[in-house]
Amino acid sequence: MTAEESEEDMSNGTVEDWIEVCDVNEIELEDVRRFDYRGSTYAIYRSPSGRYFATDGLCTHEGVHLADGLVINNVVECPKHNGRFDYQTGRAMSAPVCVDLRTHEVKVMGAKVMIKVESQRIV
Repeated sequence: MTAEESEEDMSNGTVEDWIEVCDVNEIELEDVRRFDYRGSTYAIYRSPSGRYFATDGLCTHEGVHLADGLVINNVVECPKHNGRFDYQTGRAMSAPVCVDLRTHEVKVMGAKVMIKVESQRIV
């Protein structure tokens, strides 16, 4: 791992890593893809304008995988109870969800979609 790929935050003891998720063309416009990494699930979205976003992958209401949900514009709808989130901000938009999603930074490097994830620092 290079210095550009990792930043150490001494205040909370975590390392932030840029992890490769997929090729840019593996997520259609207005779609979502599930990504599992080190025991966590993420949802990676591609907006109608082609920008990429990431949130935690489980609904905050009952832990259902958001990658199985419907994506329209910048909204993902949970497949179980139809709660909606703005995937750009993580904001819970409609009942029964009332807890926002955590969002994660995304960047494109070459033809790869990368997500920044936190993991416990190895001592």
